[in-house]
Amino acid sequence: MELLDKLKWRYAAKAMNGKKVPQEKLDRIIEAARLAPTSSGLQPFEIYVIKNQEVKEKIRPVAWNQSVITDCSDLLVFAAWDTYTAERINYMFDLTNKIRGFENEGWENYRQMLLSSYPQKDAEENFNHAAKQAYIAFSQAITAAAFEGVDATPIEGFDPAAVDEILGLREKGLRSVVLLPIGYRDESNDWLVNLVKVRKSTEDLVTVIE
Repeated sequence: MELLDKLKWRYAAKAMNGKKVPQEKLDRIIEAARLAPTSSGLQPFEIYVIKNQEVKEKIRPVAWNQSVITDCSDLLVFAAWDTYTAERINYMFDLTNKIRGFENEGWENYRQMLLSSYPQKDAEENFNHAAKQAYIAFSQAITAAAFEGVDATPIEGFDPAAVDEILGLREKGLRSVVLLPIGYRDESNDWLVNLVKVRKSTEDLVTVIE
């Protein structure tokens, strides 16, 4: 019930007050994103934590001039792999073997299946798949922020190419997918703060097939 109460409390803050999120809370939000499930366990994305105010100022104009970009405590940028490569796939499978301390025949067969599939696909198709995985982690970060009593505002309204250039993402084989400013709501300047949360009823949203 505590988590549900926190989710009822949260909303996409339209104004933030610049107050800093304690590092331990930020660390737990990031850890929740790191622990998110992803297809084949590949984690095909990276998270950039923008604390530098000058960088935030550069991003704001290419994000519809939204004030939360510069008034947040930290701006999280979820950046997906631009494609799947043999090197990237092998890295994650090798990491798994190293951490678990053994190799599994079925796991190695699965590696070969992925190697014979993903790298041969169109890069844009691969990027779209990777972006969906980034969104899973993005969602967990939002939930973790709510649990910590921290506001988080999902932002898709931005120019990805411009953000990629500002952060030098393309050179790293990454493309920005979604932004997540985290911080604390400015209750005196946020028109949304006192409005009732509106969601579909469970009956309208969920179909149970027994």
